[in-house]
Amino acid sequence: MLEPKYSKNQNHRKQSMELLDVVDENGIPTGETVIREEAHRRGIRHCTSHIWLIRIHHGKAQVLLQKRSPDKESYPGCYDISSAGHIPAGDGFLESALRELKEELGVEANAEELIYCGQRKMEFRETFHGQEFWDNQISNIYALWRDAEPGEFTIQRSEVEAVLWMDWDLCVDMVQNMKEPNCIWIEELKMVSSTVNGIG
Repeated sequence: MLEPKYSKNQNHRKQSMELLDVVDENGIPTGETVIREEAHRRGIRHCTSHIWLIRIHHGKAQVLLQKRSPDKESYPGCYDISSAGHIPAGDGFLESALRELKEELGVEANAEELIYCGQRKMEFRETFHGQEFWDNQISNIYALWRDAEPGEFTIQRSEVEAVLWMDWDLCVDMVQNMKEPNCIWIEELKMVSSTVNGIG
């Protein structure tokens, strides 16, 4: 296992210094940039990439979930998408998706392997660690077939506490009925299942 690259405060400073493109309602950069922390403080629209790792195991569809680090600025300790990340200023959805896969899970993939499932626009406001968090993002959603055991992933400890495979129907039930703390949107699961054959 990798040791954490950053302490809680160092990781927070690193995230705060990230520059993001400000985008319009179609996800097109406006030419302006904003520091990540400011985007979440003021609800400034920006982009992210979401990647769902899926497999068929003993005849059942499964999805890889990550458990977020307790130091994350939002939804600490909750189950989440396999891999997701903000898109740095000047980058695109695909290159960011592939980079996040490598950084968070140690997974190397190429663009042709990613299955595009659609784009989602979402906005929400919550309070975490005593601070208001206002997220306003446009996300490209991708699926990736990948069969590997949890111990084979090299997880980024500053971002991810653990990973596990969950049967698809159990994941849907967990999200719909909030059976475990999670920050997964059921609409996104439906996008993946309707795009990828053999899922759902």
